[in-house]
Amino acid sequence: MKNIIPYGRQFIDEDDIKAVVEVLKSEKITQGPTVEEFEHELVKICGAEYAVAVNSGTSALHIACLAAGVKEGDEVITSPITFVASANCAVYCGGKPVFADIDPKTYNISPGEIEKNITDKTKAIIPVHFAGQSCDMEMIQQIVSDAEKIYGHKIYIIEDACHALGSKYKGNEVGSCAISDMTVMSFHPVKQITTGEGGVVLTNNDELSKKLRMFRSHGIASEPEEFFSKDLAFDSNNSKSSLLKSPNPWYYEQQVLGYNYRITNIQCALGISQLKKLDMFCKRRREIVDKYNAAFFDSKFLQIPFENQNCDTNFHLYVLLFDFEGIGIDRARFMLLLRKKGFYTQVHYIPVHLQHYYRKNFKTDWGDCPNAEDYYKKCLSIPLFPAMTKSEVEETIHEIKNIVK
Repeated sequence: MKNIIPYGRQFIDEDDIKAVVEVLKSEKITQGPTVEEFEHELVKICGAEYAVAVNSGTSALHIACLAAGVKEGDEVITSPITFVASANCAVYCGGKPVFADIDPKTYNISPGEIEKNITDKTKAIIPVHFAGQSCDMEMIQQIVSDAEKIYGHKIYIIEDACHALGSKYKGNEVGSCAISDMTVMSFHPVKQITTGEGGVVLTNNDELSKKLRMFRSHGIASEPEEFFSKDLAFDSNNSKSSLLKSPNPWYYEQQVLGYNYRITNIQCALGISQLKKLDMFCKRRREIVDKYNAAFFDSKFLQIPFENQNCDTNFHLYVLLFDFEGIGIDRARFMLLLRKKGFYTQVHYIPVHLQHYYRKNFKTDWGDCPNAEDYYKKCLSIPLFPAMTKSEVEETIHEIKNIVK
């Protein structure tokens, strides 16, 4: 059998396995101290004040929209070049996703297109840091600030940084929430670190962090000072002064409609171990990106990724734009030829506004986002992950160049 080289893959070593086994042998394998420890480590690395870990990046996006108060009648602006979850999270809350076209150089959402699409119904902006490169957050923040003055209400900025752990924007870690209300990350196996499945919402706002924790776990409050139903929470025979100190030991109180989006200790143990290797992962990804850039930059049929000088990008994906017509082969055939050699590629992404669900329910279609549609016709992600060997990188380059003559 040929050695299979996917476009992305996790890196798991003995330390990771040991960390998971230790939790499996412990008293608690979910809802234990390892979750808080993982959140603490994320706060240290990203620079935000609060981290709320959940069972997926999609769940993180959902509760971020819930915490922002997205509801029926609200609009949420996001990019069409992303995974469907970046738009679905608004729909989950009853909101309407609005797709703003991308910048043709960075493939990130265009600030100018955000400005064109903001209305009095806009509740949130979800800029997606595609492939790991940060959006122009200062410009987005200014556009949002101006719109808030015009329309007289808060517009939340929720960074979708599911591709961008370890990246920086103007010297600040992506995830610091220096220019946003919340930042969402994913720990799927193809991302910069993995917990198997998992995600987090980061914020510097204490009120938002409390809402996020409540939405994560069924909408249940557990602190005595938060309880509304005093008749159920406290023993009626106790004095009022003692009530706030000693709730009934069995008591819990659902206050909002929440979800079971909890992450396990097992996943968080893996995440803590993975975070210790983040610097190494970043370095190896950069080495591979530099090798690819040097190999492909002078090809008349290929376009390498543009890197904004304000960004220090920890690339999650390495996306080339191909002139398939010039090469004389269509993309599907190109992918199949590489697959026969053991090299798996992927298209990131089918523009969300062209997905059947959105075309049917929100009347989006071809022509809505021409830059995104043009990008889609040319893009292809090639293998990029820290476990790639030097020879695998060189073989990937060789096989692509062998087709692109």
